[in-house]
Amino acid sequence: MTYQECYEKGVGTLVEAEVPEASLDARLLLEYVCGTNRNTLLVHNDREVTVDEQNRYEEIVRLRARRIPLQQLTGMQEFMGLRFAVNEHVLVPRQDTEILVEEVLRNLHDGMRVLDMCTGSGCIILSLLHYSNDCEGVGVDISAEALAVAAENARRLCEGATLTLTESDLFEHVEGRFDVIVSNPPYIRHEEIAGLMPEVREHEPLQALDGGEDGLFFYRKIIEESRTFLVSGGLLYFEIGFDQAAAVADLMEQSGFADIQVVKDYAGLDRVVYGTWIVRS
Repeated sequence: MTYQECYEKGVGTLVEAEVPEASLDARLLLEYVCGTNRNTLLVHNDREVTVDEQNRYEEIVRLRARRIPLQQLTGMQEFMGLRFAVNEHVLVPRQDTEILVEEVLRNLHDGMRVLDMCTGSGCIILSLLHYSNDCEGVGVDISAEALAVAAENARRLCEGATLTLTESDLFEHVEGRFDVIVSNPPYIRHEEIAGLMPEVREHEPLQALDGGEDGLFFYRKIIEESRTFLVSGGLLYFEIGFDQAAAVADLMEQSGFADIQVVKDYAGLDRVVYGTWIVRS
């Protein structure tokens, strides 16, 4: 079977399974199996694939047809120009979250101490450490399996950086104070979970998605507890759902945060809320 024929068969399987972006996923999976790139389909589409490559490709396409996320099948996702290992224990890093990282980087100075609450794959804290100098990072998650993924990514991407990964229920085992606390917490309303895409609903960790009845449970907890762990003038950053800016900003204001800002993503939707903690005597 030629490379082109293999690809077309993969597209057909994914289209029949109603997988979004079937053509793209079929190509990416073929490149993953064969160790090729997009030029192969354009220039060398008549090359013969080996029997082993064909069998492995057909199997991985069948898995994608079951709506297992592409990134879990390849084990990797690009984020902030870096390649992060992912699996079923962590959320797949999303482009929207790059807005959060970029906003933190605007105010991140050398030597700052940064806490990433609900770190998952570590994509936020590791990106911040990678693109800054001499900062100290702490990544916190309740899931030991997620922290194992973050540790793997840290070994590959931030060797030599000052990073601590802590298993903790929010701030339970956190120590010291921080210049910056950043979080992409679970924020999907409980009743909305059933309506998510199968890739998310069935294959990503529920505890990283479910934000309680109104989606604000973790914002309330983190805002309240973060005040003990921020230095005066420290910054608290959140990723939010597109319709949560007013509610999260109000929670921060009620808790004494100042200069609260809302940042939109590239689609023009509210994506980040952040504010400054001032210790008042």
